[in-house]
Amino acid sequence: MVDYHAANQSYQYGPSSAGNGAGGGGGMGDYMAQEDDWDRDLLLDPAWEKQQRKTFTAWCNSHLRKAGTQIENIDEDFRDGLKLMLLLEVISGERLPKPERGKMRVHKINNVNKALDFIASKGVKLVSIGAEEIVDGNAKMTLGMIWTIILRFAIQDISVEETSAKEGLLLWCQRKTAPYKNVNVQNFHISWKDGLAFNALIHRHRPELIEYDKLRKDDPVTNLNNAFEVAEKYLDIPKMLDAEDIVGTLRPDEKAIMTYVSCFYHAFSGAQKAETAANRICKVLAVNQENEHLMEDYERLASDLLEWIRRTIPWLEDRVPQRTIQEMQQKLEDFRDYRRVHKPPKVQEKCQLEINFNTLQTKLRLSNRPAFMPSEGRMVSDINNGWQHLEQAEKGYEEWLLNEIRRLERLDHLAEKFRQKASIHEAWTDGKEAMLKHRDYETATLSDIKALIRKHEAFESDLAAHQDRVEQIAAIAQELNELDYYDSHNVNTRCQKICDQWDTLGNLTHSRREALE
Repeated sequence: MVDYHAANQSYQYGPSSAGNGAGGGGGMGDYMAQEDDWDRDLLLDPAWEKQQRKTFTAWCNSHLRKAGTQIENIDEDFRDGLKLMLLLEVISGERLPKPERGKMRVHKINNVNKALDFIASKGVKLVSIGAEEIVDGNAKMTLGMIWTIILRFAIQDISVEETSAKEGLLLWCQRKTAPYKNVNVQNFHISWKDGLAFNALIHRHRPELIEYDKLRKDDPVTNLNNAFEVAEKYLDIPKMLDAEDIVGTLRPDEKAIMTYVSCFYHAFSGAQKAETAANRICKVLAVNQENEHLMEDYERLASDLLEWIRRTIPWLEDRVPQRTIQEMQQKLEDFRDYRRVHKPPKVQEKCQLEINFNTLQTKLRLSNRPAFMPSEGRMVSDINNGWQHLEQAEKGYEEWLLNEIRRLERLDHLAEKFRQKASIHEAWTDGKEAMLKHRDYETATLSDIKALIRKHEAFESDLAAHQDRVEQIAAIAQELNELDYYDSHNVNTRCQKICDQWDTLGNLTHSRREALE
């Protein structure tokens, strides 16, 4: 990177600059490499540094204000790399890699390195300026970096009559000021001290702004202030120099003068181009803002959808059976409401989310921006996996509901069958115990006893016939138990009572037969 202050180090602007410009123009690399010894000796002159600070700061702000910001201290405000990257984006019309927003030193160094890498990608061979120096607030290194940027983006592309860069800018000034008396532009330092050259440039393009004939060569401060004020008020060229500093310096800083003069060149020769560039920058900013909105919308929609899936899956995986068919039918109705009312909007959201994601990626690709990477856990694949899990849980839930309802319907049928058979049996056994315990045979005659025996035999036949019904009742009770019928306790109690009574009837029947015999 640029060794901006080393007295014995040649400035290397870049491989592409050495042959820049056809004819006798030469490149910016040649210009910087051929600085005379006096220039290098004065490179650390505090007066020059003061002029460069003011000029470079104003130049940076003239571009940064297009993005709605500015700097106050040139060696402090570029330390985190954010405004430096923004400056490069504005003046180049290109997008740099996304900056890191952290406050740690490593984040600042990474941002500055992104800016320096972008400068290098434009054919500038940088020497000795590292991100650490910029982050540490090294004033001279920062000024050297800004001068590199000015050379590359404001001066290198100037081309006049087969000369380019510095020589092209100097030739343009000479051509424009040639008709004016007391103006002889031969360089970018002494030739501008009296202020007449600045006024001549303005008068040549906007004669209504300057009364050139009233200017006096022996009043340089007035001349300079007049040009600076007119340029700022009518040409939108910010004041980058102080008249007193220029007049009070043996030799004004060449870099400061070149920077300021290049603004006149671009204002007069590239008005249409500047307007187009500004529109392009605004469009880029608008597209970026729209993309930011799409990113925020995606993150919000993805977060909401994943949260809904997270809440819904446990509900669908709940397999706790209800006691009655009415309760299960209510769960089935709730599930149908989910399918009919709650799920369709989420299907729409999922489709819209995928459309937004694809649209955003297309916009970023067309803008030569890096692809959008959603937050961890919010990728499209994460949403698809969650949705697949939801569908599986939903399918299993519906099958379980239907099976459970069928089970409860069967249980209800069995329970009703049990109640009917039990009621019939209980009605049949009613009064049977009293009849079997009756001692009517004790006072009966022989013929009466024979009649009672025939009657008892008929009862025994009837009792044997009811044995099958009792077994059916017991079997149904057993099946209800196996199917986990909610009222199994009462069923078992009733069944046990029937069985106990049946045993009692059997014993009483046997005793009565013996008594009769």
